[in-house]
Amino acid sequence: MGNTLNPDENVFQYPTFLYTQSSATLNLQSNDNVIAAYLYWAGSGSGDLDVKLNGVDMTPDILSNVVGTSSNLTYFSAFKNITNFVQTTGNGTYTLSDFDLNSLVTTYYNNATQFAGWAILVVYENPSLTLNQINIYQGLEALSPNYPTIDSKTISLNNLYLISNTGAKIGFIAWEGDRFIQQSEQLSFTSNGNTNILSNSINPSNNAFNGTNTETNSIVLYNMDLDVYSIENYIVPGTTAATVSLQSAQDYVMLNTIVTKLNSQLPDATVVTSNPITNCNSREVTIDFTVSNTNSTEILQSNTPITFYADGQAVGTTFTQNSIPIGGSENGVFTVTIPSSVPLIFNLLAVVDDAGNGIGIVTELNETNNTFQLPIELIVSPEVNSLENLISCNLGLTRGHFDFSSYENIVKTNPTHVVTFHENYSDANTGINPIFNSNNYEALTTPKEIFIRIENEFCYTITSFQLLTENCPPTIYNAVSPNNDYSNDTFYIEGLRDIFVNFKLEIYNRWGKHLWTGDNSKPDWNGYVADGIGEKIAPSGTYFYILYLNDVNYPEPLTGYLYINR
Repeated sequence: MGNTLNPDENVFQYPTFLYTQSSATLNLQSNDNVIAAYLYWAGSGSGDLDVKLNGVDMTPDILSNVVGTSSNLTYFSAFKNITNFVQTTGNGTYTLSDFDLNSLVTTYYNNATQFAGWAILVVYENPSLTLNQINIYQGLEALSPNYPTIDSKTISLNNLYLISNTGAKIGFIAWEGDRFIQQSEQLSFTSNGNTNILSNSINPSNNAFNGTNTETNSIVLYNMDLDVYSIENYIVPGTTAATVSLQSAQDYVMLNTIVTKLNSQLPDATVVTSNPITNCNSREVTIDFTVSNTNSTEILQSNTPITFYADGQAVGTTFTQNSIPIGGSENGVFTVTIPSSVPLIFNLLAVVDDAGNGIGIVTELNETNNTFQLPIELIVSPEVNSLENLISCNLGLTRGHFDFSSYENIVKTNPTHVVTFHENYSDANTGINPIFNSNNYEALTTPKEIFIRIENEFCYTITSFQLLTENCPPTIYNAVSPNNDYSNDTFYIEGLRDIFVNFKLEIYNRWGKHLWTGDNSKPDWNGYVADGIGEKIAPSGTYFYILYLNDVNYPEPLTGYLYINR
């Protein structure tokens, strides 16, 4: 069903306007049950995306564009799934409104392609009808010939599986066909090597796209076609594929949708999985599954294979145990082993009618609904990130302060994991005595090994890292005031004693006379000159030092001055 928005057949610079709304009637029988309904609207330009159907805003699920080769002008078709809308609304008048392309008319009317129209494709079932397979082939294809050159297009129809040709039909939704243009224009159907040109009482064999609706016998559906053809005489039982070809030497034609109705008695296998069971440190997964044959026209044979894939890798195949009747189902349980190459978190895909090689053994009504995907997380011991050893400055006799609190997040490969630090492996293994001051931990001696316990919901992993110290450059305070006020009374060098245990410190006056030598066994220099002549107390002034650290990382002595203030 549907309607045009053209007031008349378009020709050169006529008509000069398009309607902004039009109506059509849906009239199903009382026991017709709507299964699916799709709305299409099309016209000149790149797309009007804000239309209304019975006053309800409609924005497209899919928008398609084509460009005419002879004019370089753009045309569009919009698609929206309105199944729920039609199921709720039911029979009656449907009005598409707020569809306004008038601003484009003068751009397109010079080559007579100013058009707009809409259609609704309704798929329904009725208990009194024979079981049929409905195939909908959707996409926007265009013929844009340069007269007299013929433009042609062939579209393949697959998965037909015909068992009877009784009532076989093919229908089309097409746009912009012109009644008065019929240069080499034809629509043909090919199956089993035989090609036939389609026609009916209102669609001549040389003018297939002529603004008609064979459902209502309308011949004034200007610049759009809603046509259905019988193909009973052109297709035979056993047919699995066919082609539709159209050609034109002048008429611009946009083919939007092809629908086939064929009598097929076939099963339709689907599968659903649930309740995956995993165990700690095991790569086995046990799955409940249900194979159904609900939307079918034939029983599903026993021994239909079901293959399970972990992130695309086949991990096991099982089979149905019984024949499953139309509308029936069968439950099963299957255990698969997940290879080590598959990560802990993966998608488990169940595919019914798959022998493990992507190939099925059953011909089905629908070959695209055989899968079900389930996210899985194995509860093996969690993987962890490696950690570098931490190095801090030696505070004396290899003692050091450390902040390893950031390792809680670094070690985790999953933000839900729980991390605790421990001073020995036994505590980590049993999960007791965690370290609480990881941001200010004092190691009395180093190297010191810290153990980490990383837990997921059921399992844990233990890893570790080392706390190490290194001799950092000492800090020299060069102001000395030996007045017994407990402030700068001696020449103090921070980070020296019990760190550089073999250091030697020499003090000289400004004339180069050696005054004092110290090491790790002597107290800091307080200005006393043991070998001085006369005064034993070094007077106020500037003095010089040479500090030999005697460490492989500091081969050169440190030199500088200090100032005594008395």
